[in-house]
Amino acid sequence: MATLVAIKSSPLEDAEALQKAFKDAEALHKAFKGWGTDEKSVITILGHRSVYQRQQIRKTYEEKYQEDLLKRLESEISGDFERAVYRWMLEPADRDAVLAHVAIKDGSKGYNVIIEIVSVLSPEEVLAVRRAYHNRYKHSLEEDVAAHTTGHLRQLLVGLVSSFRYGGDEINPKLAKTEADILHESIKEKKGNYEEAIRILTTRSKTQLLATFNRYKDDHGTSITKKLLDNASDDFHKALHTAIRCISDHKKYYEKVLRSALKRIGTDEDGLTRVVVTRAEKDLKDIKEVYYKRNSVHLEDAIAKEISGDYKKFILTLLGK
Repeated sequence: MATLVAIKSSPLEDAEALQKAFKDAEALHKAFKGWGTDEKSVITILGHRSVYQRQQIRKTYEEKYQEDLLKRLESEISGDFERAVYRWMLEPADRDAVLAHVAIKDGSKGYNVIIEIVSVLSPEEVLAVRRAYHNRYKHSLEEDVAAHTTGHLRQLLVGLVSSFRYGGDEINPKLAKTEADILHESIKEKKGNYEEAIRILTTRSKTQLLATFNRYKDDHGTSITKKLLDNASDDFHKALHTAIRCISDHKKYYEKVLRSALKRIGTDEDGLTRVVVTRAEKDLKDIKEVYYKRNSVHLEDAIAKEISGDYKKFILTLLGK
């Protein structure tokens, strides 16, 4: 079972939180009884609880009813609704570990998810995901990534997964100039010095990389992501492109994931669920604004047209509807 998120609080607040968790656990148990599940109650309760409250509910439910709430949810609901609720109920690092494991099994279709996780999160958060992955799957994330990739793609993904970047704001302008030129030489031809590009992307701080990407645009008249997009014909170049987009502006990246998920023939529910569930308690409001500026349609309205049923109700609840 996931470790409870540690939050300092007073004894009175703790007592109130436990009482609320107890009532929520009872309400959920009632929702599971009889013929059919009361999905509305599941959505109303779990869709309006913080990550700390959800872990308290899960712990309280198991203590009171001697069963794991997640397993009970898996048996009571199904499909995209079940997957969304399941992932929402996990502690964030454990959730990302699950997403990474699924992505590894998906092969080339899932590389973007691994890159997304390790490029957007802080160094401490990435370390927590690696620990959670180790605890859940009894392998390291690095060894599983390495076992399913080869060549430069393996070097890039393992480097990103195992990196513990410096998190400060210091910038070295001279280094930004030098490494912008190195990146330009590395990607302008298909037979470039990719080891240097990998070294830069997997070791430099995000602040330093942003300075390097800006210098690249100033010196070469186009963004590095645009240059990579022109050459992104293989998994390695696509992975480079994804990593740079996530580091440069992850909110714009997530907007693109949502737009692609909704506009493709047959909605990409996995992509939609991943962004909404992982960003709901972080910066989903900002991503919604980026989506509206880009598409002139509110994200809630776009989603409401593409999905249905309890899954739709749950996703819209997390969006703040």
